[in-house]
Amino acid sequence: MSTGYQIYDQSACYYLTFQVVEWADVFSRKIYKDILIDSLQYCMTHKQLNLHAFVIMSNHVQLIVSAANNNLSDIVRDFKRHTSKKIIEAIHNEPESRRKWLLQIFTSAANEHSRNEKYQVWTHENHAMELFSSKFIKQKMDYIHQNPVRAGIVEKEEDYIYSSAKEYYTGKASVLGINLLQ
Repeated sequence: MSTGYQIYDQSACYYLTFQVVEWADVFSRKIYKDILIDSLQYCMTHKQLNLHAFVIMSNHVQLIVSAANNNLSDIVRDFKRHTSKKIIEAIHNEPESRRKWLLQIFTSAANEHSRNEKYQVWTHENHAMELFSSKFIKQKMDYIHQNPVRAGIVEKEEDYIYSSAKEYYTGKASVLGINLLQ
């Protein structure tokens, strides 16, 4: 097992990337983004997750987070498990033209790892990077917020709905209430 990019200090602030297996574009549909938003909101309300910055792209999510209860690894594990289950349920139950393709990708990924059951939505890595300085926090926050611009989705960071950039740049609420970092 790799020892790099792990959450060692449960009380620290981290930059995380959650990647969908095979870079499948699951979050090109609103219903799947809503699952992430609802799950993050639940973690903030009930598990004391501090969400400082985020972006939801079509095939990955990037966050800057910390945990008030010093249990960030547990929150991440529960979030990924819950969202995987809900995404698979939605693929089965909602109109989805890509159902067969998505389920094939998630089944194939699950078959490659003994710790999976039937489907694997997220890669096992979180690419956790502890944010140890103001300069490093700003670098990662800029990277997160510029992601939709680099992808050609919007011209200005604050115009992307599924990001915290709007809150940082305009002071207006984003789709998730975040804990602003100064």
